Amino acid sequence: MNYKKLGNTDLDVSTICLGTMTWGEQNSQKEGFEQMDYALDNGVNFFDVAEIYPSPCRKETYGKTEKVVGNWFEKKKNRDKIILATKISGPGLTYVRGGGPQYTEKKISEAIENSLKRLKTDYIDLYQLHWPERKTNFFGKLGYVHKEDSNEWNDFEKVLTALEKFIKQGKIRYIGLSNETPWGLSKFLEISKIKKLPKMMSVQNPYSLLCRTYEIGLSEISIREKSGLLAYSPLAGGYLTGKYRNNNLPKNSRQKLFSDYYTRYSKPNASPIIEKYYNISKKFGLNFAQMSVKFCEIQKFLTSVIIGATTMEQLKINVESVSVNLTEEILKEINDVQIKHPNPCP
Repeated sequence: MNYKKLGNTDLDVSTICLGTMTWGEQNSQKEGFEQMDYALDNGVNFFDVAEIYPSPCRKETYGKTEKVVGNWFEKKKNRDKIILATKISGPGLTYVRGGGPQYTEKKISEAIENSLKRLKTDYIDLYQLHWPERKTNFFGKLGYVHKEDSNEWNDFEKVLTALEKFIKQGKIRYIGLSNETPWGLSKFLEISKIKKLPKMMSVQNPYSLLCRTYEIGLSEISIREKSGLLAYSPLAGGYLTGKYRNNNLPKNSRQKLFSDYYTRYSKPNASPIIEKYYNISKKFGLNFAQMSVKFCEIQKFLTSVIIGATTMEQLKINVESVSVNLTEEILKEINDVQIKHPNPCP
């Protein structure tokens, strides 16, 4: 396993992070336990959760994934071996604290306390804002259209001040962002410097061979400010494993079960591009999924790649990607495709 520092902290996190969002929906608690056991045994010390998981997110399953992780901690007595990340939901879900803006001190406090109970721990290593409160581009959208703010989102300084209180209480150690824009990250960093408030140590955004928009503006900030990317959807929801090639829909796959919910990577113009990347992997004798994950892992602006799996076979393939070597020749061929077909699935 490989490791990098989380931001400018002293935490060494594995460059493979175990994603958990299927536990409680596509995966049972028993399967979640098996995944966590295997990941830890193979050097993965970084787990990522969210209060609204599993996904697809709905009221009936809210909080189930955190409970699975908490039950594992309780059984294994190994909380100290894991760097644990979770997230507070952004606005828009009426079943989460009544909906509306979420990043007030009162709502953050409620969210943290409930996450701690479900996770059966007294601290969270990395606490992330799941998506912005303001109207902006997130979840990979392009084409920003400005709309005048309705003053319903919380001032960044107030958010940082509130989070600082919970850091001082020892309930969270560090903070990060998710689904954030260059403007959002830069403003948070600016305010933290000027006001001597906690720094955002990471940004959890989509990044893969099919979605490289992070490189445009956020990558430079991540490197210069030591606020690295936690890349989610490195396999583009499974499309970069090759399992959906030729319109195939494997039984119990995410697209078979939830195609109406997960539409980002099922764009009609994506299939021929996926095929080009697939052919590169075959040409060089690489597993397609491992090539796709490794491409993310080697980026200088990246801290960790969040992998999610519904089977142990998938998990093992993803974890073993750390041993793959992408030569300059392979990278050139990958980048040649990107130049001709940039970001087919933003």
